[in-house]
Amino acid sequence: MSLKLTDKVSLTIHDLAFGGEGVGRIDDFVVFVPFVIVGETVEVEITEVKKNFARGKLLRVEKPSLERVAPECRYFTQCGGCQYQHIDYAAQLRFKHKQISDIFERVGKISREVVAPVVPCPSPYGYRNRIMIRSQWNGPAKKLEIGFIRADNNFVQDIEECKIAELAISEQIKQVRANPPPKGGIKIVLRIPPEGWDVPPDSFFQNNFFLLPKLVETVREFLQAGGSRHLIDLYCGVGFFGIELADLVESFVGVEYDQLAIKSARHNAATRNITNGEFIPAKVEDVLPDLLKKFSVHADGQHKENKTTVILDPPRKGCWPETLNLLRETRPAQVIYVSCHPATMARDLNILCADGVFELARVQPLDMFPQTQHVECVADLRAGQALQNVTI
Repeated sequence: MSLKLTDKVSLTIHDLAFGGEGVGRIDDFVVFVPFVIVGETVEVEITEVKKNFARGKLLRVEKPSLERVAPECRYFTQCGGCQYQHIDYAAQLRFKHKQISDIFERVGKISREVVAPVVPCPSPYGYRNRIMIRSQWNGPAKKLEIGFIRADNNFVQDIEECKIAELAISEQIKQVRANPPPKGGIKIVLRIPPEGWDVPPDSFFQNNFFLLPKLVETVREFLQAGGSRHLIDLYCGVGFFGIELADLVESFVGVEYDQLAIKSARHNAATRNITNGEFIPAKVEDVLPDLLKKFSVHADGQHKENKTTVILDPPRKGCWPETLNLLRETRPAQVIYVSCHPATMARDLNILCADGVFELARVQPLDMFPQTQHVECVADLRAGQALQNVTI
């Protein structure tokens, strides 16, 4: 069958791809469709045709899944912020687990058996403590739109509230609308500051306070299981992980290029009387080898006992190749990798585990982003057995 733009076809959905689109087929030709569920039969209008696949717009659900639910947000399918509000929450977790396992197997060459079930969020709606809205002038309507980029184009969907944001954030949206920016093209960050933490306006902090304790618990569990005495927190931001884990190690150091974040990290440690760590403003690749040497413990006159854990919490694009190569060369006893992007994480883990340099013990996904395609993962890597006593 030769597909053309605006063709209307009926499809059965047999998978949900990472990113949230359903996967249907016409003969062997793949068609991606948003806002559908595995097992559904849907009517679709073709909106894009490529050599190996097409995309379609959902027109009608002919045979709905029993896991289809009514979205809570009136902007769902228009606003591009959420992909899964039409799916029962338990099913969302199951689909995300399969997507992560598929990506790790395909991209990382990693057994899906190491991927644990996804930890649910206790608040599937009303959880985000930070959002960014945009302003855009709508010429034909002669009005300023304030909201999120739409799901189907690059225009702004005008909104009055956000159902996945905390109620206080929706109140801030109302304030922005009551006192709008002077023109379009302006980005506005709305945030609820984390209690007891100093965070500069542009610095990162986890955007789900409800599941944050479980994220910390997971990293603590991995660190304790690794038995390290020293901790290096790379891309440490305002010092969150180093400070939360300080009681488990003899000493730690946080590394962050953003000097404002480092200033806040030092303040956050001081207010908690954390005295066994330090924070360094530097590029990771410039300081990592010396830090690993510093934290190596002499077990005898010739060798050094490897008792150091490195935490990686990089941006969505993943780690710099230089950082991964340094970790392979210096071989700390344990690497705990925290990521909100399973695909780049799988790519990086594949590099770290090549040739048995590291072994992946477990991956724990946590649903820090309900109703969306995104998910947080924590991976526990250990130095290969033959490398445990290698001199650094």
